[in-house]
Amino acid sequence: MTALGRTTIAILGAGKGGTALLELFTHLPEIEILGIADQVESSPGMVYARQLKIPATHDPLSLIRRPGINLIMNVTGDLTIDQLITTHKHPETEVLGGAASKVLWDLIRHQSQTQSQLFQAEKLAGMGTFASGIAHDINNPLYILLAFAENILEETDIPTIHEQARSIIDAGKRIQGICQNITHYARDKKYLNPVPVNVDDKLKEALNIARYATVLQDLSIVRNFDEKFEVLANPDELLQVFVNLMTNAIQAMDGRGTLTLSTWCQDGIAKISISDTGRGIPKENLEKIFEPFFTTKPPGKGTGLGLHNVKEIIKKYQGDLNVESQVGSGTTFTIEFPNSAII
Repeated sequence: MTALGRTTIAILGAGKGGTALLELFTHLPEIEILGIADQVESSPGMVYARQLKIPATHDPLSLIRRPGINLIMNVTGDLTIDQLITTHKHPETEVLGGAASKVLWDLIRHQSQTQSQLFQAEKLAGMGTFASGIAHDINNPLYILLAFAENILEETDIPTIHEQARSIIDAGKRIQGICQNITHYARDKKYLNPVPVNVDDKLKEALNIARYATVLQDLSIVRNFDEKFEVLANPDELLQVFVNLMTNAIQAMDGRGTLTLSTWCQDGIAKISISDTGRGIPKENLEKIFEPFFTTKPPGKGTGLGLHNVKEIIKKYQGDLNVESQVGSGTTFTIEFPNSAII
């Protein structure tokens, strides 16, 4: 262990196993990854490590010899690497490889699958919340579509028929857009490696979904978007974070109030805040809201997994989530991502 009580780790192998180890260890504050090695420069773990600004090398020997490493994780399955480790590692460095690394990989994969199932279950539960709002938004263009279709049956003026046909097409496209937004969000996506995601675009996409959180909406939307920037994340998971926080904000205001979305960069850290003017969160609940299955909503109205999942996703990408709230005045959630780039 280091003087600060952190465990320093080197990973050998940047395929599926090495990438999974990166995902696991990068959001554990007591662990520091000093580097990853693989002879294939384009392997997923090497690409991911560079995005996270973790040293990546094609020379495993240089990493094995590096001083200050507490643990070498060997997931290469290469016997020559085993020999290099035995010959050149520092005496105080421990090694995890072979069957032990396989067991760890299986545990990580199981944890990842379980977490993915929780994320998907929470998304599908949220679709019940959106259902009435979706029905309301579909009903309006559907009424237009039916009304103009009935008029065309009796209309003989060709220019008028063409104009009403264009209105039918526009109404149909509105319904199509609503369905595409919802099905895209609800679909269970396959795993995607983190990629640069445009935060402004993802906030706008999330708002299109979250506005279905209540039917009676008298909301003011304020967008304070500073410099445009990208953060390194899975785009579908980032969308889930924004949708969840916006949905909670809209529900906290009972559909009436001001929802403020803000983005800015400070000292190289991307910051995103989602604020509402709703009922606020009592002080005694502020420490509990991120616990799994904690909810203040009536039975059947919430899973208690939403904010827990949000925090887990943000931690996964080395981010941080803070909340400030005052009963009767509203709540602000602020997300910070260190791996950002202005565009």
